[in-house]
Amino acid sequence: MTVLTFAKWIVGAPAWIASLPEGLQRLIFQFYQVFIYENRWKFFTDGLATTFIVTIGALLIGVVIGMIVALIRSTHDNQMRKPNIILRILNSICKIYVTVLRGTPLMVQLLIMGFVVMVPKTSFQTTLCAIITLGINSGAYVAEIARSGIMSINAGQMEAGRSLGLNYAQTMWHIILPQAFKNILPALGNELIALLKETSLVTVIALQDVTKAAQVIVSKAYTAVIPYISLALIYLVLVMILTKLLGILERRLRKSER
Repeated sequence: MTVLTFAKWIVGAPAWIASLPEGLQRLIFQFYQVFIYENRWKFFTDGLATTFIVTIGALLIGVVIGMIVALIRSTHDNQMRKPNIILRILNSICKIYVTVLRGTPLMVQLLIMGFVVMVPKTSFQTTLCAIITLGINSGAYVAEIARSGIMSINAGQMEAGRSLGLNYAQTMWHIILPQAFKNILPALGNELIALLKETSLVTVIALQDVTKAAQVIVSKAYTAVIPYISLALIYLVLVMILTKLLGILERRLRKSER
């Protein structure tokens, strides 16, 4: 914000603004520069749409991968006799996957996927790269959450299902997983919230999400206070909404148990 630009704005501003203290005038001017001038609020809305797309896409991938890994590992651990060679190989692969993905920073994974593995050249490819990377990363955490939920179910539940004539897959689907889901819902909710906030890291592969939008506005308006505080408030509101929705879902699940 230059002194000349501010002076020109004050001349054309309404009289009530000119009567305010100078510090407040400059704050209003910064708000104007960030949101009103050249419709810069659209940077935030467009970036927010990208953030939603990446979060939802990554969540779906993460849940699918996580549940597959959790089922393989829990099946291996629940085998009464020595697991067959295929199951042991799959379990080893899943262990390596979880160890590597949980043991390396997400930003490093994004850099490897964005500049080594996929090297996207279009906006769509960049978005897809972000979704896949965050989804694979989230899958490692969902896998451990889901595995702990499955292992928390009493072994007698599996035996009861098998005694009713259900095979292993049917018992797992109809008896074990529904109970495990209720147990792990709070942890899954935390993972969703963490995933939403972690989308801010996709700026390292030049994806135009809501965080990148704030950075672009800072470079255009030459002020960082309003854009970054607005960005923080956006994430805070989104997290509060998700927390409220998850709380409603938990209460409904508790009622269904009664």
